[in-house]
Amino acid sequence: MLMNVMESRRKEATRLGELLISRGLLSQDQLRIALHEQQAAGQTLDEVLVALGFIAADSLRDILAERLGQQPVCLKNLVADSHALACIPRQFARRHGVFPVSHDAARNELLVASANPADIVAADQLHALLGSRIRTTWRRATSEEILAAIDHFYDHELSIDGILHELETGHIDESSLSLANQGYSHPIVRLIDALLTEAVRHGASDIHCEPEAQFLRLRYRIDGVLRQMRVLHLRYWSAMLVRLKVMSGMNIAESRAPQDGRITLSIAGSPLDFRCAVQPTIHGENFVLRILDRQRGIVPFERLGFSASQLALLKRMLARPEGMLLMTGPTGSGKTTTLYSILGHLNTAGVNIMTLEDPVEYALPGIRQTSLSEAVKLDFAEGVRALLRQDPDIILVGEIRDRDTAGMALRAAMTGHQVFSTLHTNSAVRAIPRLFDLGIPPEVLAGNLIGIIGQRLVRMLCPQCKQPDRPTAEEMRLFGAAAHEPPVVYRPQGCPGCGFTGYKGRTAIVELLRIDRDFDELISRRASLRIMNDHAASLGFTSMAQDGLRRVLDGITTMEEIGRVIDLTEMATMTAMIAMTENRYG
Repeated sequence: MLMNVMESRRKEATRLGELLISRGLLSQDQLRIALHEQQAAGQTLDEVLVALGFIAADSLRDILAERLGQQPVCLKNLVADSHALACIPRQFARRHGVFPVSHDAARNELLVASANPADIVAADQLHALLGSRIRTTWRRATSEEILAAIDHFYDHELSIDGILHELETGHIDESSLSLANQGYSHPIVRLIDALLTEAVRHGASDIHCEPEAQFLRLRYRIDGVLRQMRVLHLRYWSAMLVRLKVMSGMNIAESRAPQDGRITLSIAGSPLDFRCAVQPTIHGENFVLRILDRQRGIVPFERLGFSASQLALLKRMLARPEGMLLMTGPTGSGKTTTLYSILGHLNTAGVNIMTLEDPVEYALPGIRQTSLSEAVKLDFAEGVRALLRQDPDIILVGEIRDRDTAGMALRAAMTGHQVFSTLHTNSAVRAIPRLFDLGIPPEVLAGNLIGIIGQRLVRMLCPQCKQPDRPTAEEMRLFGAAAHEPPVVYRPQGCPGCGFTGYKGRTAIVELLRIDRDFDELISRRASLRIMNDHAASLGFTSMAQDGLRRVLDGITTMEEIGRVIDLTEMATMTAMIAMTENRYG
């Protein structure tokens, strides 16, 4: 029996070694040495390979997970989940070599890391500990990462209220926070991690740390709206600021000039980036973190929220092999998300896609992405000129800010490239006079513009608590519905699932303007906005206001929410004029 087990382990080790050799990660000589050491030490081959330094533990973890059909998880830069740690005692975690990564309360699911996810004994013991009330999902990690995480995170207060109580009763040593490797023994370190975890759990896109005269205000931007979450004593802020600057790679000695930085952490088992910016104010330094979640930020093309007709029109625009497609809208309107989704749709083995961004927010596989750098004095115009020498088929220019950038982008479009970019205007049609203002001649613009997409993000009604209602008289005028056929609209109510706001999640309202030959003729002779709008309407153009009303009638959002992001007064005026004309001559 023992001989059979040893023979099975030897064959398994040989198969693993051959796989590593085929990947170019191990030589035949190294495998021979490792197999000899394995027999002498009685360890597994993967443990011996890491101990000898022949292969990195991270690489081996990922290969073993792929080979066994498992998913890996990296425990480096992990932020502790207090709810998960409460599920598994420290002694149990150390005895069975497991670590609780995160706990999803909504699905009642516990994510567990193990060096051997196929360990039946550990799985049975954990099931006996948790019972049937909590489901477990297993991920592969290295044994070194697991042991380090157990020693690092257990036996510390991790709740925000508990950490604040610890701070109130103890001394804050700010000097130790300047050390980048300061561990969880310092309550400020745990406080920052707990606040970041809380923001991610609430689905926030931004975290605002705002010092006032007597207190520190913490606000999260959730579904596009800032919501005050906590108010802390101002005496904590200096230590918190030092910790945030250390994490984001900023200069902790500089307090009079703005700074930018970036933080990479693993929260709930998912890698997250935080784009950080600090700004001096009269009450101290203001710190804002933008949360960049790749899983939420990259949306499949078909799930952008476009209607079937809008999606068909967009695909028709993308079928044009050269020219420029513009995205318009204010900051935070989802322009980058839509452009990334379009690039993902176009990304095939036969095309070379290159981007120039300030900065790169999400890494896209198979796409060459470049961040602007002040160190090498690279701006958008110079960057586009450099990209053209890389034989691209598709180019993304993060933003058109000036005449040089606009001119270079159009030059790329004229030389047989598809070019995508963003522009800050209030509507799709207004992007054309904006390009004129930047100094682009109409004869250059005409014929080289594929189309323009205008976009805004609106909050969606919470599906758990929204209530049907009759529309108001003003809403009836905007809908243009007959009085005897009032449509059903929904109102926000508020429940624990949506934080008692009545809204949960966001969706896009868009307008797609396709530039045809007649539109090119209007551009070439600098036609007025009214004439261009009339021509767009003759082509069946649907404005953002009209798309928003469609979302209201579908029960997705409310008229108040549409009015928060776009101007409905012009539409109301036009509807009233039509009604007056019908009453007078009807």
